[in-house]
Amino acid sequence: MPVVVVESPAKAKTINKYLGSDYTVLASYGHVRDLPPKNGSVDPDNGFDMVWEVANDSKKHVKAIADALKDDNELILATDPDREGEAISWHLQEALTKRRSIKKDTAVSRVTFNAITKEAITEAMRHPRQVDGDLVEAYLARRALDYLVGFNLSPVLWRKLPGARSAGRVQSVCLRLIVEREMEIEAFDPREYWSVKAQLETPRGQAFEARLTTLAGKRLEKFDIENETQAEMAVQAVRSRDLAVQKVEAKPSSRNPSPPFMTSTLQQEASRKFGMGARQCMNTAQRLYEAGLITYMRTDGIDMAPEAVADARGAIETRYGKDYVPASARVYKNKAKNAQEAHECIRPTEMSKSPAEARISEADQKKLYDLIWKRTLASQMEAARLERTSVDIGSADGQVVLRANGQVILFDGFLAVYEEGRDDVVDDDDKRLPQMSEGDAARKSLVNPEQHFTQPPPRYTEATLVKRMEELGIGRPSTYASVISTIQDREYVRKEKNRLIPEDKGRIVTIFLLNFFRKYVGYEFTANLEEMLDDVSAGQRDWKEVLSGFWRDFHKAIEETSELRITEVLDVLDDVLAPQLYPPREDGSDPRVCPKCGEGRLHLKTSRTGGFVGCGNYPDCTYTRPIAGEGADGDERVLGEDQGDEIWLKSGRFGPYVQRGEPTPENKKPPRASLPKGWDKEAMDLEKALTLLSLPREVGEHPEGGTIKSNFGRFGPYVMHQRPDEAKPVYVNLKDPDDVFQVGMNRAVEMLAEKRANPGRGGRTAAKPLKELGEHPSEGGPVNVMEGRYGPYVKWGKVNATIPKETEPADVTMEKAVELIAEKTAKKGAGKKAGGRKKA
Repeated sequence: MPVVVVESPAKAKTINKYLGSDYTVLASYGHVRDLPPKNGSVDPDNGFDMVWEVANDSKKHVKAIADALKDDNELILATDPDREGEAISWHLQEALTKRRSIKKDTAVSRVTFNAITKEAITEAMRHPRQVDGDLVEAYLARRALDYLVGFNLSPVLWRKLPGARSAGRVQSVCLRLIVEREMEIEAFDPREYWSVKAQLETPRGQAFEARLTTLAGKRLEKFDIENETQAEMAVQAVRSRDLAVQKVEAKPSSRNPSPPFMTSTLQQEASRKFGMGARQCMNTAQRLYEAGLITYMRTDGIDMAPEAVADARGAIETRYGKDYVPASARVYKNKAKNAQEAHECIRPTEMSKSPAEARISEADQKKLYDLIWKRTLASQMEAARLERTSVDIGSADGQVVLRANGQVILFDGFLAVYEEGRDDVVDDDDKRLPQMSEGDAARKSLVNPEQHFTQPPPRYTEATLVKRMEELGIGRPSTYASVISTIQDREYVRKEKNRLIPEDKGRIVTIFLLNFFRKYVGYEFTANLEEMLDDVSAGQRDWKEVLSGFWRDFHKAIEETSELRITEVLDVLDDVLAPQLYPPREDGSDPRVCPKCGEGRLHLKTSRTGGFVGCGNYPDCTYTRPIAGEGADGDERVLGEDQGDEIWLKSGRFGPYVQRGEPTPENKKPPRASLPKGWDKEAMDLEKALTLLSLPREVGEHPEGGTIKSNFGRFGPYVMHQRPDEAKPVYVNLKDPDDVFQVGMNRAVEMLAEKRANPGRGGRTAAKPLKELGEHPSEGGPVNVMEGRYGPYVKWGKVNATIPKETEPADVTMEKAVELIAEKTAKKGAGKKAGGRKKA
């Protein structure tokens, strides 16, 4: 039986179902080899030779494939149809050849399919080929570049900027986009302007709204009404005149559907509609692909196979009728520069299979499939036909004119199925207007001025960041998700309300790179490098020439920067950031003089947790603040005095806190307390701070001995008590933070008694599974879904694998459980490898 190798066990299971017992289908579990994370894995002095190593957790998978080849001398490499898939096939072929499992007479072939369906797989098996050398070389070039940048630039960051963790070829450029957007927002100076709107009525009493567009016979521009006084004069001009309809204009228009999804547009739309991160979106799409429900999800292509177009048109006619099917099929042309990534669009494998008929149990998969199905169907539907109406209402003397806009959908077309989301909502004036004719009087019921301020550019969401990277030509579909996840994992960026905000650490790293490695975080340079790599994949450029050209200048820049002292680096960054770090003060005083001691000068400093501004008189003066400037979210202030100590409100790595006094040689760790969740930092005063610093609070003496106390802990507010005969205290969580200060003896004793009577997981009885899945299909042993202290998890023997937040415990199948167990086991193996053996 020929041995077929794919990446994942889920994909292997689906393919095995279609190929049947004539084939042995095995999984490689992703990449089987990688560059060891040590110096010398890429050798620029010897033609960029690369040292590859089979990962510990991959050895058993390679062995399983090698063992299978003993019984059959044919190997079919069926990994994903992109550059990464080609690389995995190449790695497998190399690794198996090295261990002599592939002999001279072993038939090795490569097959690719864009969808895991019986037809696609059968067709692929009829057209085998060899591993594509150009795609492999493009992969080798990218991997070598990423290694050379990361392995040479990251140590420079560690030495020059304590707390900085890593830099990357695409990662650092992506971070630059977010940091520069934040600096634009901080530098933004809002401008005031006003508009005037009127509530009007037709002669038949139908209300509508209109906006003032002409004043004193002159057409108004955005900033023509600058202040409240001018706005009131404009309001009086409208109120003092009779108005009538001067012009009614109705124009037919149409809206065409968006093209089907490719990787970047799927990530953007999943972010807009569901708040899904790029990584979560891709993981969910991967599951749908492996289940045979959608085509391959990493693509720059928007064209659709002719048979899929025919299926879509048939499904539209069946569900919506002939009126919704265009006379001829819609054709979408690929704009991708790199043809190797431009496979077919992302679409359902069966257009007739609606989300309900697909029977998907996992919530995220169901949502994403629904989105892909609707977008694909809509892309082949008739355009929506609209009628846009504009009405001018003015005075007889021509001094004032107001305009009302509206639209009517005459035929919904593709809108019956799907409408693309928007990143930032705009006023569309899509209200429906009442029937009006020229000469009709318009009665005023209300005329109001409205104040506006220009808004800074919005922070990036993952959707808008992917869109911007795509516009600049930075990164590729397969990299967006991992790059955006990496800058969050490195704590360079945090996500709040779906918007990406740079941390101080991320700002400092970006400013450092812009000053010492500006070329390598340049948008144009990075995009040009991507194009060169695309040329390699197309066989139009030599991959070692690309590496050589890059390494020559990059190595020189590394050597020059390595010789600089940390103080020299900080001086440069301090000068560059001076306008942001030390803006003019309202009282006109020197912004670089310490506001606390009044003597020391402020200077940029770095620590393990990132950059900050500190007083030069340290340790005599301990003033610090974040680099976002005075009055920023983390700025410290004195709330008052108590018993001779200043009570401070500060911000730290884990949020705002209050502190009694400052550190001294005798008292290196003064008392401090974090602000509880829900407490407003701006509303903090001395009384509240002293209340926090007085914790833990003694509620009273328990009838059975010992003191009951309340406090805030790692898991929130609680009461605790330890009887004289107990080995450890009993803790009970409180729902409301205020209960820490208000809970009384009766309630506390009652809650503690209830906890002791029902200790939960602390008792002797074993926890019952939420769901029993049965025996592990390959290794044996029960697999169960359990409820844990930190949320639900899958238990198999000694392996506890956390269930993702987006997955309901009840929806976990054996297949999903085995996958989670495999991921957890792989991580454990990697952790052991990184840590090494313990010394005796």
